[in-house]
Amino acid sequence: MRKIFKGLAAALVLVVVLTVLGVGVDGWRLYRNAVEQTGIEQAVEQVRAQEGYTPLDQLPALYPQAVVAVEDRRFYDHNGVDPIAIARAVWVNLRTGSLAEGGSTLTQQLAKNLYFTQEKKFTRKVAEVFTAWDLERRYTKDEILELYINSIYYGEGYYGICSASRGYFGKDPTEMTDYECTLLAGVPNAPSVYAPTVNPDLAAQRQRQVVDSLVDTGCITEQQAQEILAGE
Repeated sequence: MRKIFKGLAAALVLVVVLTVLGVGVDGWRLYRNAVEQTGIEQAVEQVRAQEGYTPLDQLPALYPQAVVAVEDRRFYDHNGVDPIAIARAVWVNLRTGSLAEGGSTLTQQLAKNLYFTQEKKFTRKVAEVFTAWDLERRYTKDEILELYINSIYYGEGYYGICSASRGYFGKDPTEMTDYECTLLAGVPNAPSVYAPTVNPDLAAQRQRQVVDSLVDTGCITEQQAQEILAGE
């Protein structure tokens, strides 16, 4: 009986290994096909050529800080993939029996915006990883963050920070207040849920999470947080 169990265990391990290898190979192929059709530099230039593209140094300083704090606080330390975030996502997904958590970094999200669909498949996630590594080899962290901010979806048909700021606040992003920065930074996580024109109460709750993340990462003090939320 023990030999039977050992044989079954070995067979199960083999199946898992072959499945993982298969997904890895398919993900690599998806990545290669994507970048062969549209090169990394070409895809990046398409984003930069869009109307309203806003360089990082023209944004209020708090906005990119808020994005990193709430979305990917180890952004400046990882190489495009965050093992800690992936481990956390795997644990959550195992507990819930879903793919609710992705563990994607800002670089992976940029890769998805440039090349892939929103469909939650392991093959696509692997392709994202290869593309993220490619982006990290070619561009600085600030360039990647700038591209992300200018390409992410903010709900209500708004893509990129300029379109979102004009659409929600009627102003260019250079003119956003700290209150508006923290409100908008929380939207891309779930645009259909956190768009301030759709669910103002949920948008405010998400804004509180953004502000708390800024406090946790030492970007602002608790007093500054209270002033921001009060619109001061």
